[in-house]
Amino acid sequence: MFNKNIKLVLAALVIITAVWQFTEKNIGNGIFLLLLSGIFILLYYKNEMILMAFLKLRKQDFDGAKKLLDKIKNPQASLVRKQEGYYNYLNGLMLSQTNLTQAEKYLKKAVALGLNMDQDMAMAKLNLAGIAITKNRKVEATSLLNEAKKLDKQNMLKDQITMMKQQLKKGPQTQQRRY
Repeated sequence: MFNKNIKLVLAALVIITAVWQFTEKNIGNGIFLLLLSGIFILLYYKNEMILMAFLKLRKQDFDGAKKLLDKIKNPQASLVRKQEGYYNYLNGLMLSQTNLTQAEKYLKKAVALGLNMDQDMAMAKLNLAGIAITKNRKVEATSLLNEAKKLDKQNMLKDQITMMKQQLKKGPQTQQRRY
């Protein structure tokens, strides 16, 4: 994984080489080098470790995704703002299975940094609402569920949102002990 600035420098060097190849009448080499520079520019906006972590999460490989995200040593310096949002989003999704306090911290940071897709933002807010319900913060959970509903334009999370609203109406779950 390269730093974001190194990716831009490499792209600039490859573009300069492509222009030189065009001036030397090597059109094929110039076109190939321009396409190669496009890869560096794409990777500037889409971090390769985050893309691979998304693929691991789709396969439910949480350990593999965590290892990939751990390879990003300094997210503030090596990632663009939206990528840092996705870095926190993925960490929050993985931690929501085990540590709700840490997951809430990561998900709130992801929402603050922003995510590219409304669907991802809706999912982050839905998870935050679930954490708020668990911690018995009904007002916060209600507002987060309403925001998630507005962001879910394709109604992919409709069932989860209605289920959480029903859970809010029931109140805190109290477990009775049987001896």
